[in-house]
Amino acid sequence: MKPFSRILIANRGEIALRIIRACRELGIETVAVYSEADRHASYLALADETVCIGPAPSLQSYLDIPKIISAAEITDVEAIHPGYGFLSENAQFAEICHSCHIQFIGPTVENIRQLGDKAAARELAMKLGVPCVPGSKDIVRDEDEALKIAREVGYPVLVKAVAGGGGRGMRVARNDASLISGFHQARAEAQASFKNPDVYIEKYIDKPRHVEIQILADSYGAIIHLGERDCSLQRRHQKLVEEAPSPAVDDELRRRMGDSAIALARGAEYRGAGTIEFLLDQDNNYYFIEMNTRIQVEHPVTEMVTGIDLLKEQILVAAGSPLRFLQEDIEIRGSSIECRINAENPADGFKPSPGTITKYIPPGGFGVRIDSHVHAGYTIPSHYDSLIGKLIVHRETREEAILTMKRALDEFVIEGIHTTIPFQREIFRHYHFVQGNIDTGFLEEYFLDG
Repeated sequence: MKPFSRILIANRGEIALRIIRACRELGIETVAVYSEADRHASYLALADETVCIGPAPSLQSYLDIPKIISAAEITDVEAIHPGYGFLSENAQFAEICHSCHIQFIGPTVENIRQLGDKAAARELAMKLGVPCVPGSKDIVRDEDEALKIAREVGYPVLVKAVAGGGGRGMRVARNDASLISGFHQARAEAQASFKNPDVYIEKYIDKPRHVEIQILADSYGAIIHLGERDCSLQRRHQKLVEEAPSPAVDDELRRRMGDSAIALARGAEYRGAGTIEFLLDQDNNYYFIEMNTRIQVEHPVTEMVTGIDLLKEQILVAAGSPLRFLQEDIEIRGSSIECRINAENPADGFKPSPGTITKYIPPGGFGVRIDSHVHAGYTIPSHYDSLIGKLIVHRETREEAILTMKRALDEFVIEGIHTTIPFQREIFRHYHFVQGNIDTGFLEEYFLDG
């Protein structure tokens, strides 16, 4: 089936460049939208057409649905790719695209609504027999209900916003008093961040790994998984390092987690690329957390170990093509690790460090990949997230991948701003990381004050 002729990219930075590259290899023209802050971004020159959609603030540009739809209509595109973040999981945006006869490159509106609601996604997972962390079956309405559930599942528990993300609207409670306090704090933060105060409660798993399964599904009922990514190295629920495969997952556990991910996707009648996130405890029991209905920042490590271009497959599936792979075609080859390079100062509490890059020398050599839109002279805006780019390595073994990443981090030169590179160099020299003994609290335990 012929893919689209022209796609609008409703995003910015490295993911916009990544989409442009995938489209060019598929013979698809691209329209790149940009804010005034991104007017001089070099990747815009690679698009076939560009449209300014407003001033720097996201609400007046990359989150302004009418402006993006107008740009799509005047440039005569067939589809919109939302990338990640911004409008990528916005059901209203997907619905408006559909009503304007523009294909939204992502799952269906129903998928986004159902799976974007953590309580509804959890309810579906339980119905389908996908392992879930013990906890409330629905939204928790008041203190009394919260206390009843917490006492049933046993402390510690986690209060989580239904519409949450990035660690916002989450509180750990270890007794009745901290539960009452955390319940109200989580609701207030959820209302402020997501305009939805609803929360639910689940058992807090001590020292878990964060392991996620990448899936692809077409419009004809075919669903495959592409193995797992270990995203346990996080600071305040923000990922810093990801790898595939996970050092804690063997072939049998991968098969079981993959089967659960596919069961959930099938039960939701899912279409497109998606990621099912699990917690993996110290006894290798896994529990469903949530599903992300978009391409993930960390997708390159899966691409490296499978040899599959996820952006191309996502676009082709949205265009109506059947999946080009069967589950038995998927083979995990070697080990891939990714560092998210952010414009932040680790020595000052990871404070954002916008400004102009005065010197930029990326690493190279065998097994090294850089996904980034920056260059010497580029100014990191203060209006968006601090991601500069992603440094990815791929080698035959995890040990070799770690050595290559250490070399690449030592070679990477970015001057004029602070970056996370010095901090990541320390991680890759830590004994427990090298041994694969990590969990979601690793950075707080060994590097940070909490």
